[in-house]
Amino acid sequence: MPNQNISSHHFQKKISKFCDERVGPVASKRTLENIKPYLISFIICRKSPPLLNGRIDWAAVEDACGVRDKLTVDLKKQVSFAFDAVRRWLGETPIVEDGAGSRRSTRSNSPGAIASTLTKSSTRKPRRVGDDHRGTGSGSKRTGPQPKEIQPFPEPLFEATDDPVSFQDALVYHMRRFGESYWQLYRAVVQLDETFDHKTLLSWIQGDRVPRSVASFRILSRIEKRYRLSDGYLKSKLPHQSRSLHGHDLGDISPAERRRIALHLPDDFDRLPFSKREEIIDWVRRVIISGSTDYRRYQAAAIRQRYAIRFPGITYGGMAPSQQLHSQFADANKNAAEPCEDPDLLTGVVDAPPRLAMEMADLIRFKTSTLTKIGYQRNGVWGEETAAQKIEHLGLMFGALAASPDGPVKGRGVPLGQLTFGLLIFPGVWDWYLQWREQRRGFYTKWEEDMLMVAQALTRAEVGWIRQHPDLLRNVRPIEGLVAPDEIELATRDWHSACDAFHRHAANRSKEIQRVMRVHRDPFEPIMVILEADSPLSEYRKITDEILKRMPDEHRYPRAAAEAVRSFLLLRIGLHLGLRQKNLRQLRVCPRGHFPTSERRLEDMRCGELRWSDRDGGWEVLIPSVAFKNSGSSFFGQKPFRLVLPDLLDLYEYLEAYINRHRGVLLGPAKDPGTLFVKTVKKTSLNAAYDSTTFYEAWRTVIQRYGIYNPYTGRGAIKGLLPHGPHNLRDILATHILKQTGSYEQASYAIQDTPDVVQQHYGRFLPQDKAALAARILNQVWEAA
Repeated sequence: MPNQNISSHHFQKKISKFCDERVGPVASKRTLENIKPYLISFIICRKSPPLLNGRIDWAAVEDACGVRDKLTVDLKKQVSFAFDAVRRWLGETPIVEDGAGSRRSTRSNSPGAIASTLTKSSTRKPRRVGDDHRGTGSGSKRTGPQPKEIQPFPEPLFEATDDPVSFQDALVYHMRRFGESYWQLYRAVVQLDETFDHKTLLSWIQGDRVPRSVASFRILSRIEKRYRLSDGYLKSKLPHQSRSLHGHDLGDISPAERRRIALHLPDDFDRLPFSKREEIIDWVRRVIISGSTDYRRYQAAAIRQRYAIRFPGITYGGMAPSQQLHSQFADANKNAAEPCEDPDLLTGVVDAPPRLAMEMADLIRFKTSTLTKIGYQRNGVWGEETAAQKIEHLGLMFGALAASPDGPVKGRGVPLGQLTFGLLIFPGVWDWYLQWREQRRGFYTKWEEDMLMVAQALTRAEVGWIRQHPDLLRNVRPIEGLVAPDEIELATRDWHSACDAFHRHAANRSKEIQRVMRVHRDPFEPIMVILEADSPLSEYRKITDEILKRMPDEHRYPRAAAEAVRSFLLLRIGLHLGLRQKNLRQLRVCPRGHFPTSERRLEDMRCGELRWSDRDGGWEVLIPSVAFKNSGSSFFGQKPFRLVLPDLLDLYEYLEAYINRHRGVLLGPAKDPGTLFVKTVKKTSLNAAYDSTTFYEAWRTVIQRYGIYNPYTGRGAIKGLLPHGPHNLRDILATHILKQTGSYEQASYAIQDTPDVVQQHYGRFLPQDKAALAARILNQVWEAA
């Protein structure tokens, strides 16, 4: 058995250092590079050096190292010291040969004896290569066996009884089974015309590296065939199953798209026919990257045409200007294949002129301030998300009016200086915008109806913001085909009558659109395969199992492991709580043993917290009712939402590991935002907290990586699933309970809403199950008989 006092890894370092200090001065650089891994291979494989008649078989050493006729007397002497140390480490009787050919035997295998062998210094100054040509010269007679021939399928020395867990241990174990050294294996699996470096194979055996490139996986496949292992046996031992390969031939695809596609390509992609490769790339783009619904395809094309007016000087809810831009295009970006940071996609987006920006700021103050100004009235207050949405929608409308009619957007071409909220009381402006949107999409949707509702609210008697600002009319100028001079004159004479006339016009248009509008974005379409299952929750849970199946090694890949655990907890906690995206994203965390945040403080921050409950002996989530979108719902009754998470399927184990270790890895040196879920902080990161867009993209990435079944790679949990966001969790939970119980009331409990809302949104999934639910009860009579 190897000496237990000197580990394999430590002894490899000693041999490597010995080669550099003792073998290097008497050998050429090339010879040293061949001898060093050869010596280390005996340690890795726990194999004795070759002997012939009780002495070192130098002919076999030369053949194995590929240094035939290059072993001088001095070089043999130094190598023999290394062989002596190896045999001592293996617990065997060492045999050391000196330059005269005599031999010396000893049975001392203590760590001190091993170390003294490697550190023993020669009394003579080592000779340099070329000083002595004695030994195995070109004219000397060779003795011993012929070089070992490379067999395509060697016979094993013993049957495989073990199944090592790690990749390194599995590779070394099967090398020992077939009695092969590192160099013999390299010569057997690497072809002469290939540039695969032998050091790469050695790094696998030593555990320093693992296969990552397409070329490495090709070599790995040959090793599996050579040792008659099942296809993918060694690949399954790799510590990072979710990692993409380097080196795929993707033609002229841009680097950014390569990074998104590479993860979803099969390992043998480069060896497939060209038509098959095109088929795979098309499928990945269509299904995984962008999604294959009509709405996603429409958004992927429309997002390239930027036309909105943005308001960078307006802050709401503590959001920075860069976050405002994300929010302004959140609806469009959610279903697009391209990231919103791409500067090419920002073409056409312009800042609002000062006057329009001041008008927008006044509107936001009016609808979000705690108290209105003296003399003004309002009906209802906008929260953070509502204010962001209204700025987005109105920015798109003003952007369409300002866009060039000759460009791809085909806007109206109104000069920026003429844009004002005063234009919004003229029917011609709204009719043009509604028809412009219908022409772009092909039909009317609920978007147009919602915009008309905003217009009615702004012009409503006594409480409308535009109604209470007749001074907006001073900035209105005639626009041919939209606003006539006589309309401006009539509005100037009687402002309130003009607002009343427009309010009636918007109400009539709203009724007309309701009769013809169509649903373009079916929110259930990406998860329809889940909702149609008998147990939607059990079906969706398969994604969490897939994450655990492909969990990276935490010690080798700490950041990748942290991201995988975060992905697992996103889905698990989301499925237990059924929260909206905002509440899940803003959920704070109080580590175990720390003092939790008071409920009043959480009310002020309008967010919840995950904390340890000593009373219940578990992790509880406490969210004040004011933090919810439907805080006035009868579900809450002005009481907070409180739920203790169940300790099922190792949830607490992963949750505590995330809080104590993984979350800190993701944060790095960044400031802790205090939320449970944080972004992976990189050099370009400004903030570790998620916003609505980045949280959506994080969820979508989890579904792309683990949820969608890929027929070309065999990875992914669910066939037919499409990319989607966190809000679909609520659809899954409500539908699951409806299918199991038939109760709208019980389904409403899972998503913190009312039975009426559940019936309105999810009733379509119940009719086909009503008969089955009734039969289940009636059949109990027959089963009892």
